[in-house]
Amino acid sequence: MVLVVKQLTYRMNIRLVLIVILAGWLSSCSQYQKLLKSQDYELWYTKAMEYYEKEDFTRAATLFNELHTIYRGSEKAESINYSYANCLFGLKDYMLAGHYYREFVKTFPASDLAEECQFKSAYCYYMSSPKPRLDQTDTDNAISEFQLFINMFPNSSRVDEATRLMDELRDKLVYKSYLNAKLYFNLGTYMGNNYQSAVIAAQNSLKDFPDTKYREELSFLILESKYIQAVNSVEEKKEDRVRDAIDEYYSFVNEFSESKYGKRADKILQSSETMLK
Repeated sequence: MVLVVKQLTYRMNIRLVLIVILAGWLSSCSQYQKLLKSQDYELWYTKAMEYYEKEDFTRAATLFNELHTIYRGSEKAESINYSYANCLFGLKDYMLAGHYYREFVKTFPASDLAEECQFKSAYCYYMSSPKPRLDQTDTDNAISEFQLFINMFPNSSRVDEATRLMDELRDKLVYKSYLNAKLYFNLGTYMGNNYQSAVIAAQNSLKDFPDTKYREELSFLILESKYIQAVNSVEEKKEDRVRDAIDEYYSFVNEFSESKYGKRADKILQSSETMLK
C-alpha cells in the first residue's frame, strides 16, 4: 500500500512539473507574440539582446532582422548587424550568415569586430563546402575569403588557423581533381583515349597543387595511364610511348622509393622493357 502511494505521489509530482514548464512556455510565447505586435523598437532591441545572450537565436534573429533596417546608420547598427550574423551562424544558416558577415566588414571596416567577421565569412564558406565529388564553388570561395582575411589582418592570431583550413580545402580540391583523373582512367578507351585525358588531368593537379598529400596517387596514375596507352598504341607510336612510360617510371621511383605502388610500378617497367626487345 505504501509503495502504491509513493508511486502515485511521484507521478503527480512529475505531472505538476510538466504543467509548470508548459505554463511557463505558453506565457513566454504569449509575451513574445505581444512584443512582435508592438512598435516599441527600443524594447525589441533590449529583448533581442536578452534572447541573444541566452542563445535563443531563433527569436533573436527574428527581431534583429527587422531592427537592422530600422536602426541602419544609428549607434546601435554595429551591434545589431554583428549579433544578427552570429544568430544566423548559431542557427547553422551558413550561407546567410556569411552574407551578413561580409556586409558587416564592408559597412564597418574600422570596427574592432571586422577581423572576426571577415574570418567567420570565410568559415561559413568552409562549413558549406561539400564532399569532393560535388561542385566545389563554396570551397573556392572559402579559400578566397581566407586569403582575403590574411591579407587584411596579417598579424591576426587567427592567421595560422586560416592557413590550416586553406590547406585542408586545397586538399579537397586536389582530391576532386584526382577523382576526375581516376574517372578518365576507369573509362579507358570508351569513346576515345581517356588515358591521355587522365594524364592531363593528373598533371594539371600536380601543377596547381605541387605539395598535395595526393601527389603519390596522382604520379602513379600518370605512370599507369602512360603504360596502358603504350600497350594499346598502334605500332608507329608504340616505341615512343613505351619509352615515355619508362621515363615516367624512373621519375616515380626517384620521388617515391618506398611507394605502396612499388611492386606494380616494377611490373610496368619489366613489361615495358620487354616490349622494346
